[in-house]
Amino acid sequence: MIRVPVPVDIGTIVAEGSEAFALATPLRIGELLALAVREALGARAPHDKLERGIRTTLAGLNRGAFVVTVDGRSFHHADEVVVCSGVASLRFFAARSTEPTRRRA
Repeated sequence: MIRVPVPVDIGTIVAEGSEAFALATPLRIGELLALAVREALGARAPHDKLERGIRTTLAGLNRGAFVVTVDGRSFHHADEVVVCSGVASLRFFAARSTEPTRRRA
């Protein structure tokens, strides 16, 4: 599990004139995954490694290699939107079992 601090979108608060967006921020799953990759690699990760990690993670999600859950809700594509507040908890699950199938003799 990766815990990601969710940024507050000041621009949306001002544009919409609603303080509701100060309490919860709508994010695309792709943006949240980019934040998760940054969190996992750390602040000192080289920029090229960070870009490769984000690109590979988004490609894996979009081709169905894994499913991500955000605070217990499953998402299958980077364009889906989730509303988060404070800190989001992400878990990654393989879309298919990686264990070999055992045959009975």
